[in-house]
Amino acid sequence: MLLSHCVMSAPSAPQTIPIDDAADGRIEVYRDIRERDVTGRGGLIAEGTVVVEQLLRSSRFEATSLFILRNRLAGLADLLATVPPNVPIYVAERAVMDEIAGFAIHRGVLAHGRRRQPAAGTNLAGRLTDVALTGAPVIVAVGIANHDNIGAIFRNAAAFGAGMVLLDGTSCDPLYRKAIRVSAGSILHVPFERIDGALEARALLAQAGFSCLALTPSGGTGLLDCRSTGPVALFLGAEGPGLPGDVIEAMTGVRIEMAGGFDSLNVATAGAIALHHLAGRRLR
Repeated sequence: MLLSHCVMSAPSAPQTIPIDDAADGRIEVYRDIRERDVTGRGGLIAEGTVVVEQLLRSSRFEATSLFILRNRLAGLADLLATVPPNVPIYVAERAVMDEIAGFAIHRGVLAHGRRRQPAAGTNLAGRLTDVALTGAPVIVAVGIANHDNIGAIFRNAAAFGAGMVLLDGTSCDPLYRKAIRVSAGSILHVPFERIDGALEARALLAQAGFSCLALTPSGGTGLLDCRSTGPVALFLGAEGPGLPGDVIEAMTGVRIEMAGGFDSLNVATAGAIALHHLAGRRLR
């Protein structure tokens, strides 16, 4: 009896495109990314291996190109093997890459991405109703202009199973490079939407069946005593001013109990504590 042997060949290395001149127009989207907001140019920048991997896995965003430091290629073989064949992979030496980016790219891994074409579906009110049916919480960011805080809020949202993040018009853009990096790429997976104001968000959320909670040191209800049933929307305000008074008055104010004489936490930390409490109650 004859036996046939099938030999599995290793996947071929992806084709790379060398960039030797910092003035090369093919990498214009990566130019001066520290000084210019790439989101204003119709896309986003993913920085670092973890975030680029999240971009390649995202169902909401897609990579349009990668820009890699030459000496990182060998260590990124597995990651680069997942890059679609129509997505160019540009490669440069450190001096060229740093000149293009406008600062030293220590990680040596960048990608440019854009939002995928949205599928036809329900409007925001309908999507909130769908989230409510799952029991997942929604986070509403009000006046949060710090990119580190926005990134951390999204990371917490992903960790504790939030169904969506809403951002009012005064909160910063979550697709800014630093926010995406701080979020460990979770911004590319957690659904989010812009909304004009917090009170408009409250009306939509209440209509969808959410109990709206304002996280504030002046809240009349302690977090551990909060007995809201059903899905919850957690409103977070900027550090310092916190949530506006009319927003707090329009919903249940909830506080996190702390040691005497101290009532301040970083907004992302406070949100994480509240989300952990809500997640534990939901699982029970």
